Amino acid sequence: MSVAKILEDARELHGDIVQLRHDLHRHPELGLELPRTQEKVLEALADLPLEITLGTGLTSVGAVLRGTAGETSGDARPAVLLRADMDALPLQEETGIDFTSEVANRMHACGHDLHTSMLVGAARLLAERRHQLAGDVVFMFQPAEELLAGAPMMIEEGILELSGRRADAAYGLHVFSAGGNTGRFETKPGVMMSAADALFVKVIGRGGHGSAPHQAQDPVPVMAEMILGLQHMVTRQFNAHDPVVVSVGMVKAGEAINVIPDTAEFGASLRMYSDQARTKMQSAIPRLLEGIASAHGLEVDINYHVGGRVTVTDEAHTAFAADQITELFGAERHHRLAAPLGGSEDFADVLARVPGSFICLDATPLAGGPNAAFNHSPRAAFDDSVLVDGTALYTQLAVGQLAQLAGV
Repeated sequence: MSVAKILEDARELHGDIVQLRHDLHRHPELGLELPRTQEKVLEALADLPLEITLGTGLTSVGAVLRGTAGETSGDARPAVLLRADMDALPLQEETGIDFTSEVANRMHACGHDLHTSMLVGAARLLAERRHQLAGDVVFMFQPAEELLAGAPMMIEEGILELSGRRADAAYGLHVFSAGGNTGRFETKPGVMMSAADALFVKVIGRGGHGSAPHQAQDPVPVMAEMILGLQHMVTRQFNAHDPVVVSVGMVKAGEAINVIPDTAEFGASLRMYSDQARTKMQSAIPRLLEGIASAHGLEVDINYHVGGRVTVTDEAHTAFAADQITELFGAERHHRLAAPLGGSEDFADVLARVPGSFICLDATPLAGGPNAAFNHSPRAAFDDSVLVDGTALYTQLAVGQLAQLAGV
């Protein structure tokens, strides 16, 4: 099957893909409930020979395309899963683009509108080629990636077995609004993205007047000691080659400068790149914070929230993805990441169960240059030119992997 033909057909779809992407961008939705987005995806897939399944606990869309080539059936029939996330972020858009969000404090600042549109385009291209597919393609349109909640729920509802058996391979794609290498694909075998946990801490003291701190139990300096202690802990208790990142982004205490408050609170984002480091953090943090509180005669309430897992790609499938990128676009369009990314992804839950890979695509605006805003910024913008590339790659990954699985 000609990769040149896949690229040609993807280019012919460019106008339709752009139109869908702009529509989704104007009407962003958050979290698990994306009714309008789900409706638009269903409309875009309506004329295709797909078996559609809707989520029950979330507004997901699952679809199966049955290839008609080959003679395998049932448990012997290979299946490849392709995933796109659909949710937006609670931000007020400041890009100034002509299709800017029409919903206050809602914005597609992470490019999920591109992912959804590209996967719709791939569904169309693959449907045109179903007679050449010796297996099935599962399309996973997922809400709530930003909450790291949608993929686990879709897995629970059966997306990995939607074709009738567990998928043999799974691929996801993510665009980035900064980097300065528009159109470049990036892959990494093994650990690719971090786990993401959250820490919420309340230091409980006894308030009083600022002129007489000895008559109170001041939680503020104890909280400050805890924040610094966490930074010291990760440099002295954790291997520098298996890094841990603690970022305190929320601090709250008091209302007046001369009043010692009863309590002080802070919250932190925790990033780890191995299950071992994550397990150690879950015991090391309470030990440290409780020790500091006890040393000062105060109490502490610790809420450790376990979030998304480490994203680990399969080495063979990542090499396969790199080969497909090279075949489609040339070797200069592929880059192998030297180190994992600091972000987190709930596609990690899929890759923990199905071998596959996750691919990054630089979508820096062509006029953005080195000062382009990164994902999750209210000024993050993405170039429509990459929509064809992502559509073609999704398509080629399914075509190539099904051929490999079927021994064609």
